[in-house]
Amino acid sequence: MRKLILIVVLMVGIMISLSGCGTKEKLIIISGSENETLEPILESFQKQYGIEIEMKYEGSVDMMMQMQTDEILQYDAIWPANSLWIAMGDQEHKIKHTTSIMTSPIVIGVRKSLAEDLGLVDKEVSIKDLLTLINNDKLKFMMTSATQSNSGACAYIGFINALLGNPDTITLEDLKNEQLTSDITHLLSGINRSSGSSGWLKSLFLEGHYDAMINYEALIIETNQALVKANREPLYAIYPYDGLAVADSPLGYVNNGDKKKEEAFLQLQEYLLSDAVQKEILALGRRTGFGGTVTGANKEIFNPEWGIDAGKTISGIRMPSAEVISEALLLYQTEFKKPSFTVYCLDYSGSMEGEGEEQLKQAMAMILNQEIASKYLLQSTQKDITIIVPFNHDIIDAWAVEGNDQSKLNELIDRINDLKPDGGTDIYTPSMYALDLISQNKYEDYIPAVVLLTDGNSNEGRSFDALKQHYEDIGVDIPIFSILFGDASEDQLKEIEKLTLSRIFDGKEDLISAFKKARGYN
Repeated sequence: MRKLILIVVLMVGIMISLSGCGTKEKLIIISGSENETLEPILESFQKQYGIEIEMKYEGSVDMMMQMQTDEILQYDAIWPANSLWIAMGDQEHKIKHTTSIMTSPIVIGVRKSLAEDLGLVDKEVSIKDLLTLINNDKLKFMMTSATQSNSGACAYIGFINALLGNPDTITLEDLKNEQLTSDITHLLSGINRSSGSSGWLKSLFLEGHYDAMINYEALIIETNQALVKANREPLYAIYPYDGLAVADSPLGYVNNGDKKKEEAFLQLQEYLLSDAVQKEILALGRRTGFGGTVTGANKEIFNPEWGIDAGKTISGIRMPSAEVISEALLLYQTEFKKPSFTVYCLDYSGSMEGEGEEQLKQAMAMILNQEIASKYLLQSTQKDITIIVPFNHDIIDAWAVEGNDQSKLNELIDRINDLKPDGGTDIYTPSMYALDLISQNKYEDYIPAVVLLTDGNSNEGRSFDALKQHYEDIGVDIPIFSILFGDASEDQLKEIEKLTLSRIFDGKEDLISAFKKARGYN
């Protein structure tokens, strides 16, 4: 009997020991979307060290804001595109062991034949050269929002630096310069599509037919690889000599006091900085080494035919203080940026009654109340046009406001709050109506978008085929961003996404966050 008990005890001990061997440490990393390409490298680390890596992709401003609260403590590491976001956000010093993993300059990629026609090939190009082309209606470009994404923010600070004549450092007083206000407003008027994410901007370029894009050199390389594979014309990379900004991709540990997590993080950081992995990163079009120079670069990747200057020592502009950057971003959002023309199509069908209705009203209050919107850098400009189109099985009404006068926006909030859900669902009729409202105006002077929220299947009224035909007939480039909520048909929204080169935001868990992200895309 004693032998039997001893055997049982030994077996239980072995089982406990074996189960412990299978336990893995896990690192949850909040990161910029430009790092998605590095996931195979992270998977190799995971297999080699038995440490699970989970990536969560957010915009730079979101990361900065989370560092300013305890929200950041839900992550184990942070990997933004630029150190400036840690400097601005980590006010309580929660981030440690911060080290740059790689660098990538922010460049403008122009269709090569157009770059040749515009005299931009094999030439030193300044920001003012680009401004002249924009003022003469010879160049339009895509760029991420400066208040949502690092590539847009750094490009924008580079613009300011160049237009001010490359001062030692940009001051608050410099931002009041009237000539700067005129020049930067004209420069940003050249944007024809915007985005809250550098990775999605690349995808958008590949899906559509555009002339130019401001993005990381690494993502221009990735874009060109995909373009060449599809037998399409590649982009030619231009490095503005007076306004070049560089992303230094810092990886930092979120200090939760967990020593095992910290050890796992340091293993990951050491792995990424090892010679072998740095070569893998280099092969993905990221620069490594001192000064960002690329020694022994593969010319199929750092292709000089694409204007990629591998031998160029990259020295970006000197970033101003956090106070100046904050003011510059505020001015971008409220004064300098190209104004938005946004039509919100809000589902007021009967199924929205209750929680859905309440969340919808809170989300719209967040966007329309400028004090709340300012917390997320989502304020309106004086020239913005905002139209609300509530619908169910038909269009219920349409309310419009031009500008950012809070009293007028409050009237929209009141109308939204007074409306009660009822009836069935037709998402296509209000979408077509919204497109007409925008296209009948001179929408080229705006960044246009339709934001469609629905919580159910479109089961009455018009069809997707009718929307598709209408979209093609009016010949516009207006995205219909969809917010998925409740039991909405993902298949129906995916059809709209593909047709209008847009994006679906999942609001099932957090409708307010989904609205915030959708707003950040225009």
